Amino acid sequence: MSVQAQSPRVLGKIERFDSQVDSLLGADAKLEILADGFTWTEGPVWIGKPDSGHLLFSDIPRNSIFKWTPKGGIELFMNPSGYTGVTYYGLEPGSNGLLLDDQGNLVLCEHGDRRVSVLTPGGGKRTLADHYQGKRLNSPNDGVLKSNGDIYFTDPPYGLPARENDPRRELDHYGVYRISKKDGSVTLLTTELQRPNGIGFSPDEKTLYVAQSDPKNAIWMSFPVQADGTLGKGSLFHNATAEVGKMPGLPDGLAVDKKGNLWATGPGGVWIFASNGKLLGRINTGERTSNCTFGEDGSTLFVTADSYICRIRTLVSGK
Repeated sequence: MSVQAQSPRVLGKIERFDSQVDSLLGADAKLEILADGFTWTEGPVWIGKPDSGHLLFSDIPRNSIFKWTPKGGIELFMNPSGYTGVTYYGLEPGSNGLLLDDQGNLVLCEHGDRRVSVLTPGGGKRTLADHYQGKRLNSPNDGVLKSNGDIYFTDPPYGLPARENDPRRELDHYGVYRISKKDGSVTLLTTELQRPNGIGFSPDEKTLYVAQSDPKNAIWMSFPVQADGTLGKGSLFHNATAEVGKMPGLPDGLAVDKKGNLWATGPGGVWIFASNGKLLGRINTGERTSNCTFGEDGSTLFVTADSYICRIRTLVSGK
């Protein structure tokens, strides 16, 4: 008796708004569910080689990081991941965005401990940034590595138990910052966004994209990166405010491919933009979709959507 392999579970559908998207997603592309049952997934990052690596992702309310491998499935990687205190600390205490530094070490944006940290080779954590001009950060949300080793990150209020009204809040702004690889200094780059969230560089690193998770101003911004690594005045990349409420979710995490296309989570799923801002298509998950990253051989897009971990094969590689 032969046993037929089960077809993978699929989430949502692909929406094609421009023929250019056909060069990014094949006609048979589907968003495959790898695992579900989580509370709120975020911060996916691929670590290691295509055939022997693994995906890490945050479950923020559970204060945990989970690990997924093609053969082993899901296992707990770290708990606690973002809050090490001894009292209740709201609904989103854990780590959020995850990335690798220039040495391949795991960097965590931690809500509860209000810092950006790095997991050292010995297994302990080292704080990279937890304050600006003597005042504690709000709740680092997402980060991206620049090729020179600098780390850029966003700091909205979402990890504070009472968010912008939390009495523990010390800063009067929500910023985008840079941690210098050279000396560890923390530089405030812009306060133009009230709810800065997902962040990523163009392939040439001359542009920094930042998402804003504000339902009243749900936008993506682009900032010119100056020669010294600071940012020029931002400009509007795309405004999705009209779609808020019609579909679940807000602008959140993002990834950029080698061709300069932007894969950005927003209302309804993952929005796919050309580098000039033209909307090409959308991976409509039907869920609040938080983040995405390229992994495996570079052409698999992993997507965190509410309680799900998913992947979709693409025709382009991440940068």
